[in-house]
Amino acid sequence: MSQNSELLIQNPVLTGFHPDPSICRVGDDFYIANSSFEYYPGVPIHHSKNLQDWKLIGYALTRESQLMMRGNPKSGGIWAPALSHDGEKFHLIFTDVKDWAGAATSAGGTEGFKDVHNYLVTAENINGPWSDPVFLNSSGFDPSMFHDDDGRKYLVNVLWDYRPGKHSFAGIVLQEYSPWEKKMVGPIRNIFRGSSLKLTEAPHLYKRGEFYYLVTAEGGTSYSHAVTVARSKKLEGPYDLHPRQHLLTSVADIDEFRKRESLGSFADLKPALHSGLQKAGHGSIVPWTDDVWVLAHLCGRPVDDSGQCPLGRETAIQRVIWKNDQWPYVEETGAPVTTAFPARDGVKPATVKRDEHWREDFEESAWDLKLNTLRKPAGEDFDLSSRPGWLRLQGRESMMSRFDQSILVRRVQHFHWSAETCVEFQPSSFQQMAGLIVRYDETCQSILRISDQDGARRLGIINFDLNRIDLPLGDQEKDLKPGPVWLGVDTRGRSMRFRYRQDGEAWKHIGPEIDAGILSDDYVHPMGFTGTYVGIGSFDVSGQRLSADFDYLEYSGSERPHGERL
Repeated sequence: MSQNSELLIQNPVLTGFHPDPSICRVGDDFYIANSSFEYYPGVPIHHSKNLQDWKLIGYALTRESQLMMRGNPKSGGIWAPALSHDGEKFHLIFTDVKDWAGAATSAGGTEGFKDVHNYLVTAENINGPWSDPVFLNSSGFDPSMFHDDDGRKYLVNVLWDYRPGKHSFAGIVLQEYSPWEKKMVGPIRNIFRGSSLKLTEAPHLYKRGEFYYLVTAEGGTSYSHAVTVARSKKLEGPYDLHPRQHLLTSVADIDEFRKRESLGSFADLKPALHSGLQKAGHGSIVPWTDDVWVLAHLCGRPVDDSGQCPLGRETAIQRVIWKNDQWPYVEETGAPVTTAFPARDGVKPATVKRDEHWREDFEESAWDLKLNTLRKPAGEDFDLSSRPGWLRLQGRESMMSRFDQSILVRRVQHFHWSAETCVEFQPSSFQQMAGLIVRYDETCQSILRISDQDGARRLGIINFDLNRIDLPLGDQEKDLKPGPVWLGVDTRGRSMRFRYRQDGEAWKHIGPEIDAGILSDDYVHPMGFTGTYVGIGSFDVSGQRLSADFDYLEYSGSERPHGERL
């Protein structure tokens, strides 16, 4: 472990949509669980031994007996999983959000009711099998389990107050959990109402020495985000705030930030922010050595001065130092840094390769772990056996459905990226479509799709930009010859453009450049929590369930400088 501590950690360690990291250490192994929202399987888990090289090893929630999300809203589903180990088995706490944005405020926040249900699953091995869930409560979100020294277990979560005139984030509540009875027991106590920054959420409890430490997120999951620490000698409190209040934040001057946030643009906010990683918050900690711990937190990287982050909220790691006052500190300023562990003299930092070339050929009985479905596990509509080497994707509901879409997608993890596929599809109706999809959610997405128009097979783009739908986008739809069609998309910074070809032809662009910046938390209404995905989809709103055959899905990403145009 001493050699590993000399590595330079290059942040983000998990690029693309990987928010709300919950880090857990068991022996020399580190694990991170992330929110997955409406995507299936739920809760990706990464493993590392050196904190720099992380491998996706699986998912905790893989079947509908654990997670039923059909009908869940966009950016609903799995919020803020909390992974822990009690010396015998792993515990994963999560929220399944059934409704969260029913009452959007004019300021862009949400008030009123939230339907949020909190559950526990366990496993003796990180690779599973994970148990069916135990229901815990529905009083709020972001639950986390604390295992005390005496063997007792406690749940902390946000208390949500729907009443007008009340602060919706009403504090962090604590209650004991009985593993024998598999239910919550004893009194519910509100142990922490947060700092003046408010919007207190994402609680995690830790014990070090004589103190209990409560780590929370505050400020909302955008540019005023922060990690806050408080401590108490008693589990039930009262909890005293850290001398700095916040362990970590991207805000350099909160007073200046408050003056500027009404101006409405990220460019106006920048003078009040630290440079580098933005939106730093929602953190969890684990020991590295006696005096050095590790903080995993979410962050954002704006594509330009618009402040839009199409990669979504990512995972970064910071070094935490315990000082003589028995408080943890991140750096001297509490600002997130890109290189979290300085190299010792004579030790070379880790070489981090950010570029990626990835391809799924559908030649095995299961596809790559990076691929996700939407709100449901893959069933009979995802067929790898009827045509070996191809995925036969049965058309289901439209790209606006919250119930039964047939799409297979992966995270976009680079500002500069390309993707392509080959599809064979013979529609007989305008209601049957298949092709290449780039999506944030149902309201912001683009689909290069093959369909039937008046008896002719044609190719065109459907573009969703909040309440506006362009069909087709740009040029008239292109007539297609019989046979397979290759579909591609290229994005450079915030400029995205589709292309296509058929046998014996060169690639040709179709449609205009599309603003990829709209595929971000910062653009959708009232807000969003995911990131950009790319993949394949088949849609048949006639109900005939016509299938499309896909030969492969390919993705290439690069970390070239921002702003390069196509």
